[in-house]
Amino acid sequence: MAEWEGERSTDAVVSADGTRIAYVTEGTGPGVIVVPGVLALAQGYSAFADALATAFTVHTIERRGRGDSGPQRSGHGVEDDCADVRALQDETGAAFLVGHSYGGFVALEAARNNPGTRKVAVYEPGLSVGGSMPSDWMGPYEKYLAQGKPFDAFVEFIRAIGPDGARKVPRWMFRRMMPRFMEAPEMDMVIEQLPQNLIEHRQYVRLDGTYHHYAEITAEVLLLEGDKDQRAWTASDQELLASVIPHCERVTVPGLDHFGIDKGDPDRVAGLVGEFLSRS
Repeated sequence: MAEWEGERSTDAVVSADGTRIAYVTEGTGPGVIVVPGVLALAQGYSAFADALATAFTVHTIERRGRGDSGPQRSGHGVEDDCADVRALQDETGAAFLVGHSYGGFVALEAARNNPGTRKVAVYEPGLSVGGSMPSDWMGPYEKYLAQGKPFDAFVEFIRAIGPDGARKVPRWMFRRMMPRFMEAPEMDMVIEQLPQNLIEHRQYVRLDGTYHHYAEITAEVLLLEGDKDQRAWTASDQELLASVIPHCERVTVPGLDHFGIDKGDPDRVAGLVGEFLSRS
């Protein structure tokens, strides 16, 4: 898939509670809002947006607590993220949503009882059913943050949420390995977002088992997932999603893991998303 060679512009919208929400726009065509996952900035999805922007006007939202957007307020919930998405929809007229991980969770929640959304494409959206999303890491994680030990907090998170094999790696080995796999700028960005990460993962726990609410989505939904480094609970949760969403198509992308949309092969994922959004 070709890439957009034009310019990007940055702007902001004011959400329902008065919070400033920044976003990046590029491309030409029908409007699409891209909702990033946890521990990520809008710029992390630039390759995906570039590929999609050849046929669509792509608005990548900078979620609360990141970049030029306002902070997460006390008592932050996924409802606030949904309000931000809807504010951007009202501003741009975008009828298509694309979300990754927690961003996919936000996109699905925002699409409920929302006739202004025509199509939704989500790549491995977050979900918890019957406690499937691990939460036992949250106590130690919060303790480490309070002690000023963000790297130890991050290790707790990765060992709990990462691929099944990650649980078998000793903590000391993770501490030794992580600096080799993550450059300083990326690590700084991740550390800065660790508090937001905890707040957002608590939303999965709070809404555990409410997947049946997605029967309220009238939009067509493309449910994308990779077949690499699957976590134990992912497949069954995705099956439940596909079973309750009235108009849902499920596609497995060979060779990609959870980060296929932003780091693995953004161009290939954009091709699948673009084909789905273009279909009449």
